[in-house]
Amino acid sequence: MKIKKLLIATLIAIFNMNAGYGQYFKVKPRVFVLTDIENEPDDAQSLVRFMTYTNHWDVEGIVATTSCWQRDKTAAWRIHQIVDSYGKVRDNLEKHEQGYPSYEYMKSIIKSGIPKFGMEGVGEDQDSEGSDWLIKCLEKDDERPVYVQAWGGVNVLAQALWNMERTRTKSELEAIVKKIRVYTISDQDDSGPWIRKNFPKLFYVVSPGYGENGGGQYHFATWPGISGDKFHGRFDGPDFSLVDNPWLDENIRKNHGPLGAEHPHTKYLMEGDTPSFLGLVNNGLNNPEHPNYGGWGGRYELYIPPTKKYMYGPETRPIWTDTQDEVYSEITKRHHTSNHATIWRWREAYQHDFAARIDWSNTADYNMANHPPIAKLDHANEITVKSGATVQLSAKGSLDPDNDELKYHWIHYQEVGTLNDYRLKMENSDQMAMTFIAPKTDKAKTIHFILEVTDNGVPSLTRYQRVIVNVFP
Repeated sequence: MKIKKLLIATLIAIFNMNAGYGQYFKVKPRVFVLTDIENEPDDAQSLVRFMTYTNHWDVEGIVATTSCWQRDKTAAWRIHQIVDSYGKVRDNLEKHEQGYPSYEYMKSIIKSGIPKFGMEGVGEDQDSEGSDWLIKCLEKDDERPVYVQAWGGVNVLAQALWNMERTRTKSELEAIVKKIRVYTISDQDDSGPWIRKNFPKLFYVVSPGYGENGGGQYHFATWPGISGDKFHGRFDGPDFSLVDNPWLDENIRKNHGPLGAEHPHTKYLMEGDTPSFLGLVNNGLNNPEHPNYGGWGGRYELYIPPTKKYMYGPETRPIWTDTQDEVYSEITKRHHTSNHATIWRWREAYQHDFAARIDWSNTADYNMANHPPIAKLDHANEITVKSGATVQLSAKGSLDPDNDELKYHWIHYQEVGTLNDYRLKMENSDQMAMTFIAPKTDKAKTIHFILEVTDNGVPSLTRYQRVIVNVFP
């Protein structure tokens, strides 16, 4: 039985490496983290989770930065502390899912930014080992995008761009900017707006606005959906127990090994920075090149947002920013519509996934932990049909490495695509094969369906497939 399970797991790993983009990533994303760690506990929390997914990415840098909450110091020592704990469990993690970077490598890419706030740290003689390292990574002979995850201020990125604008040719800089993908939860210094204004072609995901003067604007941003249904007394619909300290103590922190023990007690919100990388988890749902598709890190649309009093100033060009999903809550037994819902709709899945990976870190025995199923389609991820046709979507071939039972759930992602017909009905949406009648349309439009495949292990784990249906008249 153990040999059979290992064989299945190996086949799944091979499938994931070779599957097409849009179901599972064809290549590992390149990731570069900027973190104002130690301004409060949530950056350390996010880094613990981040380390359990490092086999999903090529992590090229983790840089300690400042922010509006930590203006004149950085805390690379805390990154080292968490990576040291990762080093104690890395081999355990590798037993469960291959591809984890070595401890020595992870130590080598920890750097510090300049201990100055925002644009005070941008300009002549403001280079740091962090900005120098980022330039080195951006200039690698590698065409893959670099996903810059900003958990705090972004003046390390601003300084790198300032430097290259003066030392590289226009075409060289344009090629580099074309590869950068920024996701910053909110503006935590004034260098973010400066970047967006001066590099208008730069791919940028953000809920614009700063946290000074009490930070009261943060509840308007998308990222509190990670755990913020009770943020500022607001109740948005999801299960808060999954992100509260008692659950985290039981499933992450206590008796779960040295890495889980590094996850500190929540002071404000659990892991406010985690949405910046959740959308890069290779789960079959996420597509980081299309923030408007939606995924574990939320959903965002490209437009120029209106100016608010809590912003550094007006946005001068389109950015990927806040939008809304309407999601039914089993807690409140009603629908909720918000930008938070674009994240919390996946809460049980991403929390269970984290708990499972912390379990992996605490045991080298493959049979002592649960592993995610593989969601597979019996057809392509994109199909074309005619209005009025009866269409069947099938998850035949889906399997589980632990031989757990699987359950299926098909979702019509109504906010995504161009045919947002709320009257569309699905037959057998809780079965392996689902059918629907293609709605009438006077021109070609698209519908997005999400297949969820969940096992009955402990904790239960979910993987996905996205099906884009093109409907023609």
